[in-house]
Amino acid sequence: MTSRSALNRTLLALAGLVMLGGGVLVLFAGLDLYRRHDLIPPAGWPLITPNDVLLASADRARWSGQGWWWWPAVIAALALAALLALWWLLAQLSRRRPGGLPVGGTPPQEGVELRDRALSDAIATEAGALPGVKRAAVRITGRPARPRTHVTLTLTPEGAPGATLGALCEGPISTARRSTGLPDMPTDVRLQVAHHKPHRAE
Repeated sequence: MTSRSALNRTLLALAGLVMLGGGVLVLFAGLDLYRRHDLIPPAGWPLITPNDVLLASADRARWSGQGWWWWPAVIAALALAALLALWWLLAQLSRRRPGGLPVGGTPPQEGVELRDRALSDAIATEAGALPGVKRAAVRITGRPARPRTHVTLTLTPEGAPGATLGALCEGPISTARRSTGLPDMPTDVRLQVAHHKPHRAE
């Protein structure tokens, strides 16, 4: 799981918990479940009976006394929060991955597709077997007609970056381009070296 996916799932989980809690709170008060089931909410608990409101008259009068700018500022902040939430939702709905990739050369065979995750797994498996490579991670982004491959290779301390990069381009990347029929598929490669304990010389 990437850091972006983890962040998105965390934000979705938090937003879902907040909305679920608010919905349960309103539901309990609207259906008068506290009285029906002899439940005693904590002191100061909002929305206990169907007649309760979020802001009592005293609270509304106190907040209204803050000045003419108070409620416009609150409305502007809520509108900004709504716009940010809408922007984030649209960003999640926009396709960042190609999904299905054509297979079979140019033009591709009709009705034959290769899932981007299957291709990335195949590239990662082949790249991970290269000499001097300890671990490989592959991610494919972009549109189906123009995908982009992102490869992260973790080299062993004895690995040679130049030789590994050449083997990657001539092996897994070349195979992926032939399989999809996309000779111009751009590829970004990131090389890093695995941590290792220093050797003692005696």
